[in-house]
Amino acid sequence: MPEAPIPPAAEQTFDALVIGAGFAGLYQLHALRDRLGLRVRVLEAADGVGGTWWWNRYPGARCDSESHAYAFYFSDDLLQSWDWSERYPQQPEILRYLNHVADRLDLRRDITFGARVTQAQWDEAAGLWRVVTQDGRRYAAPFLITAVGCLSSTNRPDIPGAADFAGAIHHTGEWPHEGVDFTGKRVGMIGTGSTGIQAAPVIAEAAAQLTVFQRTANYSIPARNRPLDDAFKRWAKENAAEIRAAMHSAPNGHPWPVGSRSALEVSAEEREAAFRAAWEKGGLALRATFRDILTDRAANDTAAEFIRSRIREVVKDPATAAKLAEIDHPFATKRPPIDTGYFETFNRDNVALVDIRADPIERITPTGLRLRSGAEHALDVIVFATGFDAMTGALLRMGIEGRGGLALHDAWAAGPRTQLGLQVPGFPNLFTITGPGSPSVLTNMPVAIEQHVEWIADCIAHLRAKGLATIEASDQAAEDWVAHVNDAANATLMPQAGHSWYLGANVPGKPRVFMPYAGGMARYRAICAEVAAQGYPGFVTAGHAARVTA
Repeated sequence: MPEAPIPPAAEQTFDALVIGAGFAGLYQLHALRDRLGLRVRVLEAADGVGGTWWWNRYPGARCDSESHAYAFYFSDDLLQSWDWSERYPQQPEILRYLNHVADRLDLRRDITFGARVTQAQWDEAAGLWRVVTQDGRRYAAPFLITAVGCLSSTNRPDIPGAADFAGAIHHTGEWPHEGVDFTGKRVGMIGTGSTGIQAAPVIAEAAAQLTVFQRTANYSIPARNRPLDDAFKRWAKENAAEIRAAMHSAPNGHPWPVGSRSALEVSAEEREAAFRAAWEKGGLALRATFRDILTDRAANDTAAEFIRSRIREVVKDPATAAKLAEIDHPFATKRPPIDTGYFETFNRDNVALVDIRADPIERITPTGLRLRSGAEHALDVIVFATGFDAMTGALLRMGIEGRGGLALHDAWAAGPRTQLGLQVPGFPNLFTITGPGSPSVLTNMPVAIEQHVEWIADCIAHLRAKGLATIEASDQAAEDWVAHVNDAANATLMPQAGHSWYLGANVPGKPRVFMPYAGGMARYRAICAEVAAQGYPGFVTAGHAARVTA
């Protein structure tokens, strides 16, 4: 006799469901459970907390925000109970920090691990989001909050022949937890964005040969990473309130001000000295040396040429230096990496650079890569440092359907439409933490995450206090916000980097839309606060007996 069908899993109902247990999901759980007293369940695909820091374990994985700023500031207890060891912490240390947060706030009891969401549908009649995981578990709640991260859906290039490769292929965003031994191996790394720039120096130390396949040359600034001494750790804890205030007032969420002078109003000597000081100090503050680096092409050119000169200075082989310095976009219009010995790596005898813009990859062969010219590169390991389907990829892969069965994939067919990067028309009670249309990736992420989590928690508290069942972004508000996001982007030089993942240009077929909000974190925070204070204009609310009309 045929086996009886397995009955569907019993549905578990909560006040709110949160998808993801990284920085955003952990804080959202705490805010809803411990401040509002809600029954909350977090669904996490991985086997532990950490989000992007659970998955991204590639060699050299490191934060590009300074450690004392890359932390939760909503809790003085958390700040005082943790010590960072380095200026720019590595992945294992950040993962330990997030586990510390989960333990300190007793969050694990409300997190289900190994729960990859494959379907989330709005049930209009019941006023609930119904969510299904890959293994068939079912959950329901009136509120659904996505905390899936902006850089969590890997982008794998579709290169013919990959299945025939006799060696190993790894993507930096899905790195084996047991690590990869490159000793004595011939390694080919495709991609020179932030992950490739971090990984190359570490891989080169172990590999017999590292060949870096570069399509787009990139700026990078030395991190000047160093251990933190006790005096600095003490200073950061004693001045936490001032650091928090500085981050909240800064356009990029970092604890340093943007320069007040134009790069064009000072002498060439003074400008060079300012850039050199920032270069020697290391880190992202170089882009804030002058106020107009991101808004005036002539000002930007001064910073761009300074960095290109440093590349030519560091890299000994003139032909290699020329390829690395042939950068086709203004400085900081793509996410600007910081590095530990990236350009110096090309001075090693076992490292080579191949320009695949001039000679593209034709296919992966059983023994390596073949270029269009016919040149063959014998490899044992291929590393894809090709980044992510940023900002929308993870959201679109969860099968989210709103009112009337409207699929998020269809709603965003021409690009993402949100109100404040927080809600989507047609999707009641769905909130997107650091979603498209918010500052997100243009900022120090914990600052952006805290602001979103707190706004969402306050919004849900408002609905419950007023006896309201749903809140949803209006179509007109989303249209207006998308226009404002475009205006903010066009006030900068960032759209001039036509192949940037800010525009979705790294993913074939993805709509070319500038996704993050470039108007600055401080300005955005003020806009969100004003919307809440005015009773949420741009959002439509409905009581328990009413529904938002289509």
